[in-house]
Amino acid sequence: MGFGVRNVIIAVAIVSIAPFARVTRGDVLAVREEPYIEAARLAGIRNTAIIFRHVLPNVLAPIIVQGALRVSAAIITEAGLSFLGLGPQPPTPVWGSMIAEGRNFIVMAPHISPYPGIALMITVVGLNLFGDGLRDTLDPKLKV
Repeated sequence: MGFGVRNVIIAVAIVSIAPFARVTRGDVLAVREEPYIEAARLAGIRNTAIIFRHVLPNVLAPIIVQGALRVSAAIITEAGLSFLGLGPQPPTPVWGSMIAEGRNFIVMAPHISPYPGIALMITVVGLNLFGDGLRDTLDPKLKV
């Protein structure tokens, strides 16, 4: 596809579609079998109304949580591609290329590589903790 920010975004987005589709499909199939969906059908409510009033609100929370967790995976993927030289080219500042460039100066300036790596680690761990917090907040099965 070539280099550049747009191509990296497209590549990471294409790779990330499958988990979203799998989670969404599984949740929709589970919600579809609930008794209140059958009651809505028997009451004569149209399918589009059932989707927007009953199915979508019950499926939205897992999709939001999946999105929060997949953002960290996308950041790691972009950093890995940039580290290998397949991401945006310099002078675009990306953590992967900063870490890769710091390898050449590890003896003279050992602080060049660890700081972008630490920033990457803090960001990914923070996003994962945020996703876990969202899951705990939005999942009704975890509420006591």
